Amino acid sequence: MTDPQTTPQLPAAPPPQAPLSARGLRRKRLRKRVRTKIRGPSFNRLIPNILTMLGLCSGLTGMRFAVEGRFQAAGVALLLSAFIDGLDGRIARLLRGSTRFGAEFDSLSDFVCFGVAPSFLLFFWALQDGGRYAFLPCLMFTVCMALRLARFNATLDGEEEKPKYASNFFTGVPAPAGAGLALFPLFLGLEAQKLDIDWLYRLTRLPWLPAFTLISTAFLLVSTLRVWSFKNFKVPAQYVLPVMLGTGAYTAVLVADPWAALAAAGVIYMILLPMSHLSFLKLKKAAEDLQEDVEEDPAA
Repeated sequence: MTDPQTTPQLPAAPPPQAPLSARGLRRKRLRKRVRTKIRGPSFNRLIPNILTMLGLCSGLTGMRFAVEGRFQAAGVALLLSAFIDGLDGRIARLLRGSTRFGAEFDSLSDFVCFGVAPSFLLFFWALQDGGRYAFLPCLMFTVCMALRLARFNATLDGEEEKPKYASNFFTGVPAPAGAGLALFPLFLGLEAQKLDIDWLYRLTRLPWLPAFTLISTAFLLVSTLRVWSFKNFKVPAQYVLPVMLGTGAYTAVLVADPWAALAAAGVIYMILLPMSHLSFLKLKKAAEDLQEDVEEDPAA
C-alpha cells in the first residue's frame, strides 16, 4: 500500500470558462479608441492672415526706422510690406482660405503700411522743418487713403453686378501704388545720395516736393480714374516672351540699384495712368454699342 502522505498530488484543473458569444467578440473587435476632435479653422486659413500680420509688422518697423533716421532700412521695410500684400491674397485664393476676417484684416494692414507709414516717412524726411502747415499734406494723404480703402470695401458686395470689362480696373489708384508714388522723393533722394549728387539730394529734402507728391497722390486715390488691375490681365501670346524678359531685366536692376528702379517705376506708372483710363472708356463704349445693337435687333 502506498502512503497517502508521500503520494504526489496533481494541481487542480482550472474551472472551465464559458465560451464568448459571437456578439461579444464582435463588440470587442469594433471597439476603437475615441479621439478628441479639435475645433477651429484649418492651418490653410491661417497662412494668409499670418502673412498679413508679417506685412503689418514690417510697415510698423519701417516707421520706427524713420524715427531713427534710417531711411534706407525704412524704404526696404515698406517694400517688403508691399511684396507681402501682393502675395497674401493670391495665396488665400490658392489655398481656398479667403475669409471675411482676412479681407478686413488685410484692409487695416494696408491702411497702416500704405496710408500712415509713407506720410510718416516723408514727414521725418523733409516736412518736419517745413513750418506749421507742413503736416497738412500728411493728414490729407492718410485721410484720402482711408476713404479709398473704405470705398473699395463697400464695393466688394456688388462685385458680381459689375460688367465683365470693369472687373479688370480699379477705381482710383490702389493703395500700394499710391504709397510708391508718394514716396518718390525718398527714392530719388536715396539714389542721389548713393551717386553723390548733392544738388538733387538737397532738392528732395526740400518740403515742397514731398508735399506735392502727397497731395497729388491723395487726389489720385479718391478719384474716379480707372486704373488697370493686373490680377486678371491677360498677356497676348506674342508678348509673353518680351514681358518675361522685361520682368527679369527689371528684377535685376531692382536688386542691383533698388532706389533708381523704384523711382523709375513711379514715373512709368504715372505714364500708364491715362492709358489705362482711355482703355476703360474704349471697352465701355464697345460694350454699350453691343448692347444697343442687341436691343435694336428685332430677332432678339
